[in-house]
Amino acid sequence: MKTLLMAAAFVAFTLSPASAAMMACTKDNMMKSAAMMGGTPDTPGKMAANKEMAMANTDMSNGKMKSACMHYMKSQKAMSAK
Repeated sequence: MKTLLMAAAFVAFTLSPASAAMMACTKDNMMKSAAMMGGTPDTPGKMAANKEMAMANTDMSNGKMKSACMHYMKSQKAMSAK
């Protein structure tokens, strides 16, 4: 459930005009991104972003913030690719 919320936030964020710049890798930004991802159509980019967000969530839960940030950035790139 937590992963789905994070994924949902990310999609919605990437569709906003302010999404041109990458968000800093913080727990709060990751949660904001996930909360905004919900209402977008399923695309290969969204699927890849969801997978990366799930890995970021797992790493963050295990205290591996460097790895979590790497997955978060990959997720942002996957969603911004058209």
